[in-house]
Amino acid sequence: MSGARLLPYGDRAVLVEVADAPAVVRLVDAVTGSGLLGGEGPVAEVVPAARTALLVARDGVALSDLRAAARRIADAHDVDTPDGAPGSADLGGDDAPGGTVEIAVVYDGPDLAEVARLTGLAEREVVAAHTGRAWRVAFGGFAPGFAYLVGGDPRLQVPRRAEPRTSVPAGAVGLAGEFSGVYPRSSPGGWQLVGRTELSLWDLDRDPPALLRPGATVRFVEAS
Repeated sequence: MSGARLLPYGDRAVLVEVADAPAVVRLVDAVTGSGLLGGEGPVAEVVPAARTALLVARDGVALSDLRAAARRIADAHDVDTPDGAPGSADLGGDDAPGGTVEIAVVYDGPDLAEVARLTGLAEREVVAAHTGRAWRVAFGGFAPGFAYLVGGDPRLQVPRRAEPRTSVPAGAVGLAGEFSGVYPRSSPGGWQLVGRTELSLWDLDRDPPALLRPGATVRFVEAS
């Protein structure tokens, strides 16, 4: 049985609390793949976060029915206990819901050597680890267009910088804890920077403006 905890959230939503961000991804995949979201399903919208997913009821759906559907899907897919490994287990690749975005990266970040030292890998091994597995967008936050990516090589889990930078350029690719991410605009930040991309992560003239949306698969490739 899933360890997911269901909490009331007003009169039209249920907050599902799970163990971690990879569990959030598995839950959102399960809701999407089961037909609960959209159409005649009871869920009108899913809003993921670091350890929760907010399920908003479709108009006319009773909160008790939404809660029952959320419990069924959490238990059926056991979102907190993936097969084979805890935490950042395999979250699927290009066949996962949400589509795939490829990001070309120049791996010359100012913290690449520090990441290599922290992980015990050579710099080229850091690059190979970052590009070697598909990542998934767990949730967005911090700034418009910033996506928290999970599911990468667990050897790349490193702490944030002891002293955050006052300015990180747009397109900087970083690591922090279990996450990887790309800064959508210049801003302060404390992530370990391993590279940079020219892709625009946030564009108000694009529909939708965010390039990386929850559920999407991200593949980093080394730019030539």
